[in-house]
Amino acid sequence: MRRKETSTLPPLRFHKARKLGYVVLNDRYVYLGKFDDPELRNRYDQTIAEWLARGRQPVAKQDAIIAEVVAAYWQHAVEYYVRPDGTPSGGLDRVRNALKVLRDLYGGTPAAEFGPLKLRALREKWLSSDRKRARRTVNGYIAEVKHMFKWAVSHELVPPSVFHGLTTVVGLRAGRSAARETEPVRPVPEADVTAVLPHVSRQVGAMIGLQLLTAARSGEIVRLRPIDFDTSGAVWLARLSEHKNAYRGHERILYFGPRAQQIVKEFLVDTPVDAYLFRPTEAEEERLTKRHAKRKTPDTCGNVRGSNRVEIPKTKPGACYTSDSYRRAIERACVKAKVPVWTPHRLRHNAATIVRREYGLEAAQLILGHARADVTQLYAEVNHLKALEVAHKIG
Repeated sequence: MRRKETSTLPPLRFHKARKLGYVVLNDRYVYLGKFDDPELRNRYDQTIAEWLARGRQPVAKQDAIIAEVVAAYWQHAVEYYVRPDGTPSGGLDRVRNALKVLRDLYGGTPAAEFGPLKLRALREKWLSSDRKRARRTVNGYIAEVKHMFKWAVSHELVPPSVFHGLTTVVGLRAGRSAARETEPVRPVPEADVTAVLPHVSRQVGAMIGLQLLTAARSGEIVRLRPIDFDTSGAVWLARLSEHKNAYRGHERILYFGPRAQQIVKEFLVDTPVDAYLFRPTEAEEERLTKRHAKRKTPDTCGNVRGSNRVEIPKTKPGACYTSDSYRRAIERACVKAKVPVWTPHRLRHNAATIVRREYGLEAAQLILGHARADVTQLYAEVNHLKALEVAHKIG
């Protein structure tokens, strides 16, 4: 049975046989010296303060093994990688995937002995697995392991020299390793987008249209609410409280022109201000209504609508779409439309390319919400038309 959490601090105790003061932290006895020592209370306060700073984790041990460090860091990650609504963010999956192999391979190894050579061996383990991982994925895992040891140094779980040694291991370079290279993300052909629209719900179709017009991330589109909009101007603004860089203190504003406003207006009707604009429950109800309208058997014959539903289904439509459910809806529609499968992330590249071509890199940076222009370069396809014109003139 799990022990009930308490807000009280572990008390200072007296060991009668040894006449020592001690405190019990995470089922470990931490001795603080003679009970009649005037400095005992100060040592107790320092020990409790350090314990709280570690997130109520055990006091650091010089002989901590990798598995103990991973367990402590995982508890920190569970509390750190969360969205404002309390749900886990995508960063937690990255931590899980990176640390699982580390724990399995070196779980019993003393953390102080983990150096660059072992990190390279860990990298080779990822590269030689049955599911050959991409170079960028492996580099991300390596960065996550380094970050864990950096965190462990700050919490005095490992010596600083361990992290400094790991920083000498650089990431894999393109074309200079056996890792699989991924294709660069390209905009979706307009014909493929058009082919998918008849096979998606009204809500998913609206989100596709808004991504093309606003260059928003899929995670930003699925969580739009009426309360987010400022409709006082000719261009509507949506100030997002939840977005990718919210934890950095960055502001994210989406801009809705006339065409985007027409899409949003349809969903603002009868939607509570704090509800999500695009709701799977509403999409499912509309799907069932359309299917019922196509029914050829009279209502008096056969099953009544809803009578054969499972009372407790394994999955139910949620209050809002997630990035994954939105992506899956598009992927299923691609299969039905018999076009190459594409993801909503590529729609952001479509919008970025158009904005950069028509209005320049700075405008694309503002619309995409990037803090640096070099990041925008990854999204906006380079416009070769100007180069072709120049080459034609100069011969």
